Amino acid sequence: MIDESNITGIVLTGGKSSRMGTDKGFLKLNNKHFTTHSINALKPLVSEILIISDNPDYDAFHCKRIEDEIKNAGPVAGIYSGLNVSKTKYNLVLSCDIPFINTAVLQQLIDAVDATSDVIQIESNGKTMPLIAMYKTETLEMFKTALNNNERRLQNVLKSLKTKSVILNKAEENTTINVNTPNDFKAIANGNNY
Repeated sequence: MIDESNITGIVLTGGKSSRMGTDKGFLKLNNKHFTTHSINALKPLVSEILIISDNPDYDAFHCKRIEDEIKNAGPVAGIYSGLNVSKTKYNLVLSCDIPFINTAVLQQLIDAVDATSDVIQIESNGKTMPLIAMYKTETLEMFKTALNNNERRLQNVLKSLKTKSVILNKAEENTTINVNTPNDFKAIANGNNY
């Protein structure tokens, strides 16, 4: 069993939110910012939470904020920036646009840790979710190499790592709903389909 002292939480908020038109991390569901939902899901499982963002407004969440070392390079750079600062062997990485995420789902990632997997990700609705995943800090070099080679697609970086998926059951699939557009947001705000 991996103790929380060996796990850092990393919340990625740096996306351009171009489809949403506003910073997704500050959208609210049930009067709480999306970022707060990610932080609350992580808190019981980790020793520290890092927020990856160049936006000082995120200091309001009272977590250590880390600026992207390499700008405008998407989640590959965000994960790299978090791993580079992490003091633990394991890192739970979450995007800030999954407001239904909960601690029980993240616990499944911890329970699935083994000696050989570099990355353990959630699989939900038949899709792998590398932004709800556990990353070993030792993958840092692979991320650095990818960025040096101008690789910006996270799925391509994962191809060079040993990955494993934790498949959620039907009842848990709504916890991974990703809110990318105003229509997505309207659907969750109105309680549609959930």
